[in-house]
Amino acid sequence: MDDRLKKLEEQYKDVPIPQNLDAVVEASLKKGRKKRAPKWIMGTVAAAALFTASLNVSPAMARNLVDIPVLGSIVEVLTFVSYEVEKDTYSANIDVPKINGDSEEIAALNEKYAAEGKALYEQFKEEMDGMEQAGGGHVGVDSGYIVATDTDQLLSVGRYVVNTVGSSSTVMKYDTIDKQKEIAITLPSLFKDDAYVKIISENIAEQMREQAKASNGDKVYWVSGAGIADEDLFESFTTIKADQNFYITAEGKLVIVFDKYEVAPGYMGVVEFEIPTEILTDTLVSSEYIH
Repeated sequence: MDDRLKKLEEQYKDVPIPQNLDAVVEASLKKGRKKRAPKWIMGTVAAAALFTASLNVSPAMARNLVDIPVLGSIVEVLTFVSYEVEKDTYSANIDVPKINGDSEEIAALNEKYAAEGKALYEQFKEEMDGMEQAGGGHVGVDSGYIVATDTDQLLSVGRYVVNTVGSSSTVMKYDTIDKQKEIAITLPSLFKDDAYVKIISENIAEQMREQAKASNGDKVYWVSGAGIADEDLFESFTTIKADQNFYITAEGKLVIVFDKYEVAPGYMGVVEFEIPTEILTDTLVSSEYIH
């Protein structure tokens, strides 16, 4: 064995192995790309509070893992840290993602994820402590992430938060990344000007009306012309925001996303609308992402 190989062998032997590595790898392989499906708030379970840091690898190690076919599917997005509380009538399950990458934009996203996860946990703890002092109650939060799209070029990560304090609420936030350029893609960046706002809004309103009509009352949207009684009781949908929540599918289709209660009654949950590419063609900067 030459000196170089001997040195590499010594460096390899010196790498500390986490005690829970086997469990982490096994769990990650079982979860696959979509990690953990929402549990939508677990029932009452008496247990101690846990704070678990899991699978936080260095960029160099991550790049090495990418070259291993078996592990290639679990290194694009990792669970950076998990917050778990199961205590009497209080439940928190918060998984914070981390995206591998060396760019400043990727680093900024990871910092945002870490800050949001910590703030969510601290808010839960504050609410739990307050209820305990007041004599008890129910508080639950379930937060995690899914990988909606993962191609050679695009990665769309959706982070959800489900709170149950009185009535439940659901928030879903997507980030779409060009993996080759390591840049975050915003909705305005896809288009030449702001004409897309009106075009997309009108299409979504029409989709809402068509779905409501075809569902025989099963689907309800807060939009004029959908045959809803007492329209003055809610604010009708008229337009998306310029930076409306969205993701791009593996087939290159734009999907616009609305949170629970944003454009429809709560039982509809988070709602999505795929926008026909043909109505966007003239306003797109290029067909690189949407086609």
